[in-house]
Amino acid sequence: MTDADDLRRRTADLLAAHPPATTDRLEFLRSRFDAGLAWVHFPKGLGGLDAPRSLQAVVDAELEVAGAPDNDPGRIGIGLGMAAPTILRFGTDEQKQRYLRPLWTGEEVWCQLFSEPGAGSDLAALATRAVPDSEGDWIIDGQKVWTSSAHLARWAILIARTDLGVPKHRGISYFVCDMTDPGVEVRPLRQITGEAEFNEVFLTGVRIPDAHRLGAVGEGWKVAQTTLMNERVAIGGARMPREGGMIGIAAADWRARPELRTHDLHQRLLKLWVEAEVARLTGERLRQQLTMGQPGPEGSGMKLAFARLAQEISGWEVEFLAEDGLTYDDWTMRRPDGVDFTGREAGYRYLRAKGNSIEGGTSEVLLNIVAERVLGLPPEPRTDKDVAWKDLPR
Repeated sequence: MTDADDLRRRTADLLAAHPPATTDRLEFLRSRFDAGLAWVHFPKGLGGLDAPRSLQAVVDAELEVAGAPDNDPGRIGIGLGMAAPTILRFGTDEQKQRYLRPLWTGEEVWCQLFSEPGAGSDLAALATRAVPDSEGDWIIDGQKVWTSSAHLARWAILIARTDLGVPKHRGISYFVCDMTDPGVEVRPLRQITGEAEFNEVFLTGVRIPDAHRLGAVGEGWKVAQTTLMNERVAIGGARMPREGGMIGIAAADWRARPELRTHDLHQRLLKLWVEAEVARLTGERLRQQLTMGQPGPEGSGMKLAFARLAQEISGWEVEFLAEDGLTYDDWTMRRPDGVDFTGREAGYRYLRAKGNSIEGGTSEVLLNIVAERVLGLPPEPRTDKDVAWKDLPR
């Protein structure tokens, strides 16, 4: 059985064979994956050692001390947090072998083709079609929106409608889409920050081999639930130290600018600090629960808390800094690799945090999930539950 001491020995062996100071970054990451030290809880041969998830921290700590390179998780967060656990659970052996290693090393970036202009909060109402052809492939036509990293991605996780004659949740299938297909068009969506980290994606006659399907035909909603639950944990449950993240920046501002302090702002900061610490500890408990299996609906609660706190803390910071809080470094239209909440100025944080209550599931939808699936409250009436998708008004 793999324990902490065994992992330390394996990590030391990796460092001895591939010294970070003299080893190419990509070579080191590939070697780490092959040694089972990428995701220790994944199966052997797929970047893991079938070890408890909680022991990943042992490996990460040893590598950090040694100055080993990481895989730039902010850039490949969709692959790590959403695609990988879905592929692990529903993928064939061939799919796991093909996708997981370059996903983890960052050689191949992933994006998520889920939301549509008419199917955001009600994702199951999606209209993108997947039609089988005579060669056994699927032909995809439709439009997706709010797609982070689509301009960087090699692959996408995609859900599309394969049966119009059944209720909306039952006529969906799940695919891996090649973003280099000539029928894929990526257009930037400029946001309130001036940047375009999101995109809209147009799919016209995109050919996907049936070998790129995850799960059975018509069971895409079941597969997508694994993706969505992992997504919400990834967004709202990231590990951080006390006073990490945005509350740490707000506290540092308070300590550095005594001339701006007021009693009201002090009381509000104390309240936010306590709430941020409660959220941090709740996230730690949620990660411990993950060692027992797949994430559940509790991740929706964490994502809710993250969105609210990010918006309230960034609002407090802008108000505290007064005119300095309104500064913004660059409105130039650009397409960044990711989101940087802590490395930018207060104005950026305030604007970008507005999207936290929309992306990864709107706060309104997540409140329903928490109410129904965590608290056990009666669900809202749904008149479309047993109606074929083709008969739904649009």
